[in-house]
Amino acid sequence: MRPIIEFCAGNMHHGTDHVMKNLQGDPAYEVIEYGCLGNCGECYLFPFAYVNGEITAAETADKLYDAIIQMIRSYEQ
Repeated sequence: MRPIIEFCAGNMHHGTDHVMKNLQGDPAYEVIEYGCLGNCGECYLFPFAYVNGEITAAETADKLYDAIIQMIRSYEQ
């Protein structure tokens, strides 16, 4: 089953748009962008995404990408 990675359009000011585009280029992932994921507090404070329904957050967009990949690998084990 392909991991589902969900992004909030309101969180793109943190640079998550680049993370999303990088992941969209890989057919191993299903990447979805929503206008709002309902996490306005988190959305304002730091980059985040949902991976298979679980929130993943980091200090920077680059670290978020790494955290997403790490979470996906943990599901594969």
